[in-house]
Amino acid sequence: MIDVTYWISGALSGGLVGFVLGLIGGGGSILAVPLMVYVVGVSSPHVAIGTSALAVAANAFAGLVNHARAQTVKWKCGLVFAAAGMLGALGGSTLGKSFDGQKLLFLFALLMIVVGALMLRKSGRRSNAHVVLDRKNAPKLGIFGLVAGAVSGFFGIGGGFLILPGLIAATRMPMINAVGTSLVAVSAFGITTAANYALSGYVDWLLAGVFVAGGVLGSLVGTQLARKLSSTGALTKIFAGVIFVTAAYMLWQSWLAM
Repeated sequence: MIDVTYWISGALSGGLVGFVLGLIGGGGSILAVPLMVYVVGVSSPHVAIGTSALAVAANAFAGLVNHARAQTVKWKCGLVFAAAGMLGALGGSTLGKSFDGQKLLFLFALLMIVVGALMLRKSGRRSNAHVVLDRKNAPKLGIFGLVAGAVSGFFGIGGGFLILPGLIAATRMPMINAVGTSLVAVSAFGITTAANYALSGYVDWLLAGVFVAGGVLGSLVGTQLARKLSSTGALTKIFAGVIFVTAAYMLWQSWLAM
C-alpha cells in the first residue's frame, strides 16, 4: 500500500512543474523526471520517464490554455515545430526504452548544462515580436523540431529546454512568445512519448493524475508571473538557472549511485 507522503509529494512536485511550465514554458519538464525519482520516490527510471511524460503533456496543455488567453502563442510556428517533433519523439522514445535508466539520467544532466550555457550566450539576440510562419523559417522549424522531438522522446521529457532555443533560433521570436509557443510542442511530444512508454507498461496512471492536478494550479500562477517578467529579460536567466541547479543535483545523485 502506498503511503500518503507518496501522493502529497506527487501533488507538490506536479505543482512545481506546472508553475515552471507556466513561467518559462517547456523548461518545466526538465524538473519532472528528477522530481519523480528523487522526491516522489519512483524506483524505476523508465516508469518515472513514462509517467512524467504523460503528466508534463497534461500540465503543458493547461499552461498553453493560459498563454493562449494572453495571446502569447504563435500557433502556426508551434504546429510546424510540433508536427516534425512528434516523428522524432516516436523514434527517440523507442530507443530510450532499451537504454539503461541510470545512464539516461546522467546523460540528461550533461545535456542540460550545455543547453543552459547556450541559452545564456544567446540571451542578448534581437527579437522579432511580429514573426510569422514563412518559407524562410519553416524548414528551420522542421529541423529543430525533429531534433528536439528525438531528444524529448529519448529522455522522456517535454523537451522544452530544446524547444525554447529552437524556436528562438528559427524565428527570433521574443522569449515570452517562445514560452507560450513551446507548450504546443511540449504537449505533442509528451503525449507521443507517454503513449509509447504506456505500451510497455511504464506509466503509473494514478501518480500521473495527482501530478497533473497539482500542475494545473501551479501553471496558473506561473503564467501570471511570466507576463510580469516578460519585459525585464529575466525569463531567459531564470530558465538557465533552473537547468543548472537541476543538472547539478542529478549529477551529484548519479555520482552517489556509482
